[in-house]
Amino acid sequence: MSDSPYLVELKQVQKSYREPSGERLPILDIEHFAIRPGDQVVIRGRSGCGKTTLLHSIAGLMPIDSGEIHFGPVQLHRLPEAGRDKFRANNIGYVFQTFNLLPAFTALENVMLGMTFTKRPKDRDRAVELLEQVGLGHRLNHKPAHLSVGEQQRTAVARALVNKPVLLLADEPTANIDPGHQQQVVDMLRDVCNNEKVAMLMVTHSPEVSNQFEHVVALEDLNRVVSAA
Repeated sequence: MSDSPYLVELKQVQKSYREPSGERLPILDIEHFAIRPGDQVVIRGRSGCGKTTLLHSIAGLMPIDSGEIHFGPVQLHRLPEAGRDKFRANNIGYVFQTFNLLPAFTALENVMLGMTFTKRPKDRDRAVELLEQVGLGHRLNHKPAHLSVGEQQRTAVARALVNKPVLLLADEPTANIDPGHQQQVVDMLRDVCNNEKVAMLMVTHSPEVSNQFEHVVALEDLNRVVSAA
């Protein structure tokens, strides 16, 4: 077991992309960043500054170039791709900006699909409970085309939490929501994470969203690549 007080800890993390010319374009250069169990942290920053890349790195969706990502006692940066996928399925929930719901499946089926990535048996009651928590108990059998954008977002949140992760990553969760419903999404995320006892890391470029949270970090301050730009 790890003696670290952190749920997730990044040390000297660097990530870059290769341009068509073959040159490397630095995206992340983070000396240290950490999240404690139960924290609700917001990373704010302009569009295109590396926020999604940071989430993808923490989730193990992409390997980092160098540095360390510790998830409790697990050294996520040392795991092969299959190991990262397995770890993510059991420990991390991810709310994508574009929701990524399957159009041929109902809200309930989309949430239950999240269970197929673990070896745990499918639990319909758990999926129903989460959809009820996010206010969709009456929309279980509706497909995404018959759900509003806000309802699709809520379905995506329920799916991200269905495997009882210890960390929820939310990528610009209000970006595709009309201003009148953005507050509902923020309130829902905070409430459901409190109810489920899940830490949350949200990235956003919206001051209206970030100003509602106690723990806010500007990526421009955290990331030496951005700071030097």
